[in-house]
Amino acid sequence: MTTQAVSITAGNGMMSKIFTLTAENGKWDGNVLTDSISSQSIGILIPNARLDYAQAQYEAGCMAWRLQNAQTLAVKSYGLGVLNGLECIESDQIQPVTVGQNDILTVFPQPVAGAGTTNTLAWIQTSKSTELFTATGATDLTATNMVSAVNSQSLGDLFFGSTLQRIWISVQDGASLDKVEIVDEMGGVVMTLQGGKRGATGGSRSNQYNLYAINLGVRIGKGWNIRTTASSV
Repeated sequence: MTTQAVSITAGNGMMSKIFTLTAENGKWDGNVLTDSISSQSIGILIPNARLDYAQAQYEAGCMAWRLQNAQTLAVKSYGLGVLNGLECIESDQIQPVTVGQNDILTVFPQPVAGAGTTNTLAWIQTSKSTELFTATGATDLTATNMVSAVNSQSLGDLFFGSTLQRIWISVQDGASLDKVEIVDEMGGVVMTLQGGKRGATGGSRSNQYNLYAINLGVRIGKGWNIRTTASSV
C-alpha cells in the first residue's frame, strides 16, 4: 500500500489548528489525522470549537476528507482536498459545525494512476445520506462505473428509492473529466453532466473539483449506476 503526506488546517475567525498524517492511499480505516504539535485528535484537542473552514491538502492524486464521530460513525462535515500549495481559504469555507469530544478527522487519498488511467473520487449526496464513491484505475475516455468507497456498492444498490441531490467530483491532478452519467438498470442514460479540469494555480477556480452539480432531483432506481468518463491528460 502506498502512502502520502496530508494535512488539514481547520478553524474559525479566531483560531485554527493543523492536523497531519502520512496516510495510506485508497482507504478510510486508520487514516485519522492528529494535531501537528500535540498529536491529539481534533475532538480531544478542541471539543466544542466551531469550524468555519477546512483546508485539506495532499501530495499527489486526489483526496476526500470527513469529520465524523468515532463512536457512532456519523459524518458531520466532509469535502475534497487540493494539491499542496493550491489552497484558497475562501473556497475552503464549510457549513459551520461544532466539534464533539469523540470527533475525528479522516481522509481517503488516491495517488496518480498509471499511464493511460485515472483515479476519481465523488461525494454523492441523496435524500438518504452522503457517501464517497470511487473509480480506480479507469482507462482513459472509457465510461467507468463508480462504487461506494465503504462497501463497493453501486449507486442503485446503496441509494435505491432515494433522490439524488448533489454530485461533487475530483479526478486526479492534471486529468480532465469529460462527463458524468446516471444510468438506469437497462443501460439507458437518465442524465449527463459535463465536467472539466481542476485549477492548477493558486488563483484559479475549482481547484477542488472537476464537477460540482447541485439542486438535482433524480429518483434513483434499483440497479442504477453513476459512471464517469475521464482522461489522464
